[in-house]
Amino acid sequence: MLEWAKGVKGTAMGQILMVVHQETSNPGLVGEKLRSRGYRLDIRCPALGDALPTHLDDHDGVVVFGGPMSANDDDTLPFIRAELTWIEAVALPAGVPYLGICLGAQLLARALGATVTPHPDDLREIGYYPLHGTADGHALFPATLQVYHWHGEGFDLPTGAVALATGDTFANQAFRYGDRAYGLQFHPEITAALIDEWTTRGADQLPLPGAQPRSQQLQGHESYGPAVEQWLDIFLHQWLHPEPWVQRVSA
Repeated sequence: MLEWAKGVKGTAMGQILMVVHQETSNPGLVGEKLRSRGYRLDIRCPALGDALPTHLDDHDGVVVFGGPMSANDDDTLPFIRAELTWIEAVALPAGVPYLGICLGAQLLARALGATVTPHPDDLREIGYYPLHGTADGHALFPATLQVYHWHGEGFDLPTGAVALATGDTFANQAFRYGDRAYGLQFHPEITAALIDEWTTRGADQLPLPGAQPRSQQLQGHESYGPAVEQWLDIFLHQWLHPEPWVQRVSA
């Protein structure tokens, strides 16, 4: 277990499995929101040798976060191959809510048979960029929402999945598979502190095509962060407690 995560607890409601990919990983706002709902966070990092559970009877949901590696690194990184196999063999059959964020969404897409590739013009999305809710996603996404990204690869929509949001640079931004599994290309967990950390650790990525300067990212968070936090509250409620209807997000 990561050192900072020891002793993370909520009330006795249940626990959510949080799969992270670096020693410095932090579940950010998603972790805060789940703790505030009374969930304990079972945080595991397969990249550091943590085992993933063989069943999810003791978990109320799974969140797989991002990381600098690729979902296509299964030939060189054994933990990526193990996560792909685990999603297909354990997470999806369990029927518990699954949320994949960035790399976690790309792993879900690959486990469902879709491809993950770089942008054809080698563009990145690093910073705040708009996504657009689809007709099928209108209950969870407004017509436009500015969200935080940090990625250079995107996923094709898996067969049988429902597109919930699209983007201008990377077409597929959010999808649902079945009633309980969601993939989000963006980072709803982001906080100002995480932007500060990521732009410091990843400063070499900021000159790449499509990346916004650090100052623009921080200003974007000040402008757009409150709306994303409001969206995240609605989304997490529906993710954890699916209903035949949800509050429509205003455009």
